[in-house]
Amino acid sequence: MDGEYDISNPMMEDMYANGFGGVDESPSSSTSTTTQKNRPIISGEPLDIEAYAGLYTGRTKIMRLLFIADHCDNPGMQLEALRMAYDEIKKGENTQLFREVVQKIDGRLGPNYSMDATWCTMVDRKAEQRKEKLENELNAYRTNLIKESIRMGYNDFGDFYYAHGALGDSFKSYVRTRDYCTTSKHIIQMCLSAILVSIEMGQFTHVTSYVSKAEQTPEALDPLTVSKLRCAAGLAHLEAKKYKLAARKFLEVGPESGNSYSEVIAPQDVATYGGLCALASFDRTELKNKVIDNINFRNFLELVPEVRELINDFYSSHYASCLEYLGNLKSNLMLDFHLHDHVATLYDQIRSKALIQYTHPFVSVDLRMMADAFKTSVAGLEKELEALITDNQIQARIDSHNKILYARHADQRNATFQRVLQTGNEFDRDVRAMLLRANLLKHDYNLRASRKL
Repeated sequence: MDGEYDISNPMMEDMYANGFGGVDESPSSSTSTTTQKNRPIISGEPLDIEAYAGLYTGRTKIMRLLFIADHCDNPGMQLEALRMAYDEIKKGENTQLFREVVQKIDGRLGPNYSMDATWCTMVDRKAEQRKEKLENELNAYRTNLIKESIRMGYNDFGDFYYAHGALGDSFKSYVRTRDYCTTSKHIIQMCLSAILVSIEMGQFTHVTSYVSKAEQTPEALDPLTVSKLRCAAGLAHLEAKKYKLAARKFLEVGPESGNSYSEVIAPQDVATYGGLCALASFDRTELKNKVIDNINFRNFLELVPEVRELINDFYSSHYASCLEYLGNLKSNLMLDFHLHDHVATLYDQIRSKALIQYTHPFVSVDLRMMADAFKTSVAGLEKELEALITDNQIQARIDSHNKILYARHADQRNATFQRVLQTGNEFDRDVRAMLLRANLLKHDYNLRASRKL
């Protein structure tokens, strides 16, 4: 592999330090040994469902468990997720969801996790009584025209419907409180409630709308609320596949949020979503300034060592290690409620960026060595590079016979001559314009023209 001019280029040194600087090097080189020692051993392990579920509360905990049960190939993990979902639902009042979980279990967990008709009947009866009471109270508040009481009445209805799984009615009730909000804090509360239900329904256009509404009342926004809004906006951008905007929002989340938004997202999710979106969309400078040197985000990355290490490996051009981390994480990320649809796209974008970054400093690249660095075959690498060259992301040509990639660098000599000629033409034009103006002033042309008028 031939360097361009200066072999002391830091990126080139990093690449050679990655264990792919020569044909005779083996994977057991000192650098790779050091990398192995520093690598956490947890990334490839199956998902610990109990620890994972412990990061969340409320409805999102149940929905994440059911998502794992529906998408996991391991029968033991499926049953564990269903068991935990069953126990969690019994703590609440959502009988419809309870019936769905019992149907999914289908008697596989024994008599203790079968249909509890008595519990369902009791909860439904209490719900009817509660609903009737709330309706009577709200009608009384309307009659008396007390705005604050009406607002609280609609808010109680929103909480009631949310607890029983009627998300559409819950959203309508929360939104109706807007007409009765008397302070900025009331507006923020309404927006956060609407955002929560919208995320559960998957209506991310509503999420974006109510985040904007909340941000229009900055006087009532404390740091914790700002962090919650950024998390919600990040999820909305992620769902819309606007990965760069999503990364920026997650990177702006403050450390004060902690576990306080566990009904929507965990701090580990902020690190994972933000880190992967940043890798897929940021250039090297942004990755360094906004991710690696970001003290606040570093606190989140400490919670997910694998993501922290793969970001550092990517920036240091240790692509084999970075791609290995990504491979180990993939099975667990595919079980993530919000990220699963985006894993393939993000991985493709990260890999493409790695290929571009690898080839950038060199005049020529040996495809065999590059294939070793990316743990792929030469034929597969050629196809990837062909796609990038076709998309004009890499300026290069492939010598398929000798398996060498040649960079297409602009003719610097010709470009310099062109710039000199352009500068000369611009100078000549400017001098002629100055001489013309000087002669016009010398012969008093402007004054004589004005006298004729």
